[in-house]
Formats: sequence, structure tokens, C-alpha cells
Amino acid sequence: MLSRTFTLTVRYAETDAQGVAHHANYLTWFEEGRSEFLRQLGMNYSAFERAGFFVVVAHAEVDYRAPAFYEDRLTVTVTLEKVRSRVLEFAYRVVNQAEVLLAVGRTVHVVIGRDRRPTALPQEWLSRFGPGAEPADFPG
Repeated sequence: MLSRTFTLTVRYAETDAQGVAHHANYLTWFEEGRSEFLRQLGMNYSAFERAGFFVVVAHAEVDYRAPAFYEDRLTVTVTLEKVRSRVLEFAYRVVNQAEVLLAVGRTVHVVIGRDRRPTALPQEWLSRFGPGAEPADFPG
């Protein structure tokens, strides 16, 4: 399994009157984590889309363990758990600056083409998720 992390600071606009981060923000943070995961591997969603591939969410789940507060520094760990030609499955773990576990989650994504039908990513792209892959191997 391949994992990457990124950090963020909870913004005021992401909180309620008590300074607690709204639950919906976790899905946004997961999305940012996936984007950063790909960037750290030398890939990005823009290159997928230019090539005619779109990665859409088919399933999302979040289990909340503790609240995040305004100005907390969060670390989001993104793990690519499953890779198939048409499906990518990610797991997430969010902790605060004190290493308190705030949430865990999972998303399943289906790859579709411009015709909006499921399609397979090219094998050379899928191999980028394997051990020893180099960022320069990804087109775009």
C-alpha cells in the first residue's frame, strides 16, 4: 500500500460558532489529500482529464472520532489501498497536532472516459502506483 501525507490548518470559514470544524469539511480534506497524493507521485488530475480520463467518487465514508477546531494543524494520511484498471480505493486518517485521531475514512473511485462510461486507465499509468515507480514515468 502506498501512503502520502499533507498538512493543513483549519480555517475559520470551516468552523461553526463554537470553533468546531463542520463534518462536511473532512470530505474536502480527503479530496485535497488525494490531489496531493498524486502530486507527490508526479501525477495530477489535470493530466488525467486532458487525456480523457475522469476519476469520479462512487462511495465515500467517514468515521468521526474527535472534533477539529479552528487553527488546529491537521495531518491527513492518504493510502491507496486498491488499484484496479477502472477502480481506485483510498483510505484516510486525520490527526491533529497532538496526534489525536480525529477521523478515518474511505473513498472508492471509478475511472470514466469522455463518454461517461467506465474505462480502464492505461497500464503505464497504473504501474505508477507500484513500487519503484518514478514521477517522470507519468505523461502530462
